[in-house]
Amino acid sequence: MLELSLRGKSTIMASGASTTDILNRGFYGTKEGASLKLSPEEALYLMDMRNAVCTRGDQELRFWDLASIFADSNKFMARYFTYRDWRDRGLTAVSVGKPYSKPRPQQTKQYPASSLHLPKQKLSGTFFKTDLVTILDDEEAGRKLYEKLWIGQYGSYKAADRGSHSKLDAFETLLMIEEGALLLRNATKTELIRHATERRSDFLRLYEVYKDWREKGYVIKTGFKFGTHFRAYFPGAKPSETGNGDQAHSKHVIQVFPKESKLLISEWARAIRVAHSVRKTFILAVPGKSGGAKENIDFVLYHRHGGEADEPGESPPKYAMLSLGEEEYIGGQEFAGALASANTMGLELLLAIADRETAVTYYRVRKIKLPGSALDYFEIDWMQP
Repeated sequence: MLELSLRGKSTIMASGASTTDILNRGFYGTKEGASLKLSPEEALYLMDMRNAVCTRGDQELRFWDLASIFADSNKFMARYFTYRDWRDRGLTAVSVGKPYSKPRPQQTKQYPASSLHLPKQKLSGTFFKTDLVTILDDEEAGRKLYEKLWIGQYGSYKAADRGSHSKLDAFETLLMIEEGALLLRNATKTELIRHATERRSDFLRLYEVYKDWREKGYVIKTGFKFGTHFRAYFPGAKPSETGNGDQAHSKHVIQVFPKESKLLISEWARAIRVAHSVRKTFILAVPGKSGGAKENIDFVLYHRHGGEADEPGESPPKYAMLSLGEEEYIGGQEFAGALASANTMGLELLLAIADRETAVTYYRVRKIKLPGSALDYFEIDWMQP
C-alpha cells in the first residue's frame, strides 16, 4: 500500500522505503531527504487511481477531503484532470520546478513570402457604410484586379461570369486606399475606419493581420464558412486556378487573437475543430504589445518515440502543458505569456482542455515565421498523444 501524509496545511509527503521506491520508479514527487514531496495533483492521482492512503495525524483523508484543501486554487480541477489523463496514457508529467535534461531548441516553421504589386491606375468606387462593401466603377478594371491579384469578388462567388460588377470588402478597400490604388466617391479613409470600427471594435487589429499577409503575396479572404476571421492561399494563387491541384482550396485559416482580448475556451476550440475537420491548418495571429501579465505553465510533459514512453533522466521532455477548463476564458496576453514561458524552457506548448465530462483534448502550438513580419503567428494542431 502506498502511504502518504498531509503535513501542515498543504504539504504532502511520501515516506517509507517501499512507498518511496515505487514512486521513484514511477517518477512521482521530489526528493527531500529520505522522503518524497508530492504535488497535490500527484497525491490525488495516487489516491484516485493507485489506491494510495493519505493521512493527517491519526485521520485517514478521503479524495475529496484532500482536494477540498485546494478548492480555491486557480483552475485546480482542470489541472488535476489533465494531469490524470496524461498519466493514464502511460506518459510522465512532472511539476515545473523539477530539473530535467534540456531539449533541443524548438524549430520555427518558415513560411514563404512574395510581394504585392497593385495596379498603377487609381480605381474609383462607392462605399456602402452599413454593408462595409465597396462597388468599383470600372467593370473591366475590377475584373482584372480580381483575376490577377484575387482582390475583391467579380461577378458571383465561384461564378465570375454571373454579374459584371466587382465588390471589395472593408479590408480590401482600406488596403487599396492606403496603397494609393483606390479613391472612394463618398467617403474618406478616416470615415471608412470609423464606420468599420463602429460595426466591430477589433477592425483595425484584424486589418493589421490582413495587411501583413497580403503585402507578402498571400491571398486573404473571409473565413466565415470555417468559423474564423480569414482563410489564406499561398503566394501565386488565383481564382482561375481554384479547380486545379493545390489551388483547389485554401489550406490555411487565420484567427486573430489580440493580446488585449479574451475568448471563451470552448468557442476557441470549436474554431480549431472546424478548421481541422475540413483539413485546414489553423493559424493564430496574436497582434498587440506585450505587457506584464504571465500565464504559468502547469506541467512538464514527457512523450514517446519509437513506441516507447520517454522517461526523465533518459530523455528530455517534449512539451510544456497549460491546463484549461471548457468554461474558462483565456486572454491573448496570458496565451502569449504561456508561449514565452514554454520557449524559455525549450519546449513546445501543449494546451490541454478538460471539458465538463473530464475528457481532455490536446492542442499543440508551434511558432511560425512569416518573413518580414513583426507580428506573432502560431500553428495550432489537434493532437492525440
